[in-house]
Amino acid sequence: MERQLVGKNELAYLDNKMNGETILLIHGFCGSSDYWSKIIPRLSNHRVIAIDIRGHGGSSVTEDAFSVEDLAQDIEYFCDQKQLDQFFLFGHSLGGYITLAFADKMKQRLKGFGLIHSTSMPDDFQAKENRLKGIDSIQEKGMHYFVDELIPKLFAPDSDKELIEEALQIGYGTNPAAAKQCLKSMKNRPDRTDVMKNAEMPILLVAGKEDRIIPEEKAFNVEAPHISKKMLNHSGHMGMMEQPNELAEIINDFISNVQSN
Repeated sequence: MERQLVGKNELAYLDNKMNGETILLIHGFCGSSDYWSKIIPRLSNHRVIAIDIRGHGGSSVTEDAFSVEDLAQDIEYFCDQKQLDQFFLFGHSLGGYITLAFADKMKQRLKGFGLIHSTSMPDDFQAKENRLKGIDSIQEKGMHYFVDELIPKLFAPDSDKELIEEALQIGYGTNPAAAKQCLKSMKNRPDRTDVMKNAEMPILLVAGKEDRIIPEEKAFNVEAPHISKKMLNHSGHMGMMEQPNELAEIINDFISNVQSN
């Protein structure tokens, strides 16, 4: 694990230091770069960098309020300092919202991007209410209780219990203040459907057939010639853990297709 100072925060990251295309991976809410541990070895033809966002995994966080756009700016500054340009960006869930915010502002740096169990749509009324309930839960009952309630819902009903336990342990490491800020930032994020429609680059959308968080109709809400859609038939919201072989193959194929066009 390496660390890079980005503004006031120190971001932890994994870098396989391989050759090939550069791929940045951004995990979801209450996750870390460890979410990608089963995927990274299967992407070894490329340089893969997996970043811990503020207050997650090994990354620090200040008491300052932050938005999805601020988290995207962290990625921008990280790339500046690492002199990364012309790369692929893939985000899982909240990481997908960060990816879209980055693509909205910094599309010239991307060769393509992907949303994994994510959506360009904003929260609806019920989702906003659930974010507020989540903030109250963390405030009143603590991070451990909140993670215990959240994580099992992310997996398909028949998922391996060891995978759920692995995700729980990762989630327990989330900074409570950062978790509350992430819930606020997701609640307030704008509709970025136009970013996907107007993107002048290839986009990959990946959904899980058994995803109870981002169902197919939300994940696949945009039709356009530059958008590829792939379904993981035996996955919930955690394809990188539930179906790592299949997801890695989808990502590798997507990059190969971009290279050949």
